Amino acid sequence: MPSASTSSTEKSEYKSEDVLPVEVRDEAHLEELLSRPDRSVIDFAGSERGDLVVLGAGGKLGPSFCRLARRAWNAAGSPGRIIAVSRFSSPGVRAHLDAAGIETVVCDLFDPSAIRRLPSAPLVVFMVGVKFGTSGQASGTWAANTYLPGVVADRYRDSRIAVLSTGNVYPFSRVDGHPPRENTAPAPVGEYAQSCLGRERVFEFFSRRYGTPCTLVRLNYAVELRYGVLLDIARKVAAGAPIDLSTGYVNVIWQGDANRQILRSLELAASPPSVLNVTGPEVLSVRDVACRFGRLLDRKPVFVNHEAGTALLSDASRAVELFGRPSVHVDTLIEWVARWVARGGRTFGKPTHFEVRDGRF
Repeated sequence: MPSASTSSTEKSEYKSEDVLPVEVRDEAHLEELLSRPDRSVIDFAGSERGDLVVLGAGGKLGPSFCRLARRAWNAAGSPGRIIAVSRFSSPGVRAHLDAAGIETVVCDLFDPSAIRRLPSAPLVVFMVGVKFGTSGQASGTWAANTYLPGVVADRYRDSRIAVLSTGNVYPFSRVDGHPPRENTAPAPVGEYAQSCLGRERVFEFFSRRYGTPCTLVRLNYAVELRYGVLLDIARKVAAGAPIDLSTGYVNVIWQGDANRQILRSLELAASPPSVLNVTGPEVLSVRDVACRFGRLLDRKPVFVNHEAGTALLSDASRAVELFGRPSVHVDTLIEWVARWVARGGRTFGKPTHFEVRDGRF
């Protein structure tokens, strides 16, 4: 069976002046790391001469992604605005983006007149989506994940678009086999995953109709210190809560690396859309990761159930070939998360429910 890596042999892609810290000090330090552009991202920004619109910028990925883009455009000396569009329901997010030199637009994307008033831009990143609450409010999930993509694809038919999707569109794969690649036929489980495949199909339809270049980014799973699979496991270890091993294997990627790959996925945009898996190249054992946290937190993990022979996994080899290996190795992530949890660092309070196997979130 695959197991978690216990040592890092890959070299960091950061330059010597950007050596990774042993510990993330606070949220300001975390945000700096999440939004730090590498040379390839700055080079990409230098090749662009226009604005970037990020739709759904108020979510978990959006704020750090927008800061990354702003820093890259600044470092490259590229003209162009970074425009963050969201309802901005979370307090303080809009003010922080404004302070970073990012233009913010409050918009309800279900309002057709508001969509028409949004600024045009040659580059668009679509981050709108609903996951939790699917079981009780399926219609809202379908509206956000499948209806809105059509409205946006029609509005931004003349742009290049990176569309955030999910590895949930893939079937569960054997943990001792080969994870799904970009050409694996989708087989989503549950209404959330089905609606995400609907998002992809709708963007594909408009891409073919108007020739709009798009990239469908299947993300699975992005992690940082306030959210993600590693945090979920660490918090359960720290609290002595049982860890369900039914879904015993996962892929994860540092959100800063995911941000960089999402931005650069605009280079791959095509009609019909190209597809890119964004995740870490390792298959991690949940049991092994929990035991690692147990040693770091001086707690004994509590396990329930046993590992199934299948899990929701993705093959990241295309992204590695295009962009190189992620700059932050899973060993570093585990140590960062353990220290964050040990000192009571703030979290978003949104479990990923990665262990769910029936698609009901």
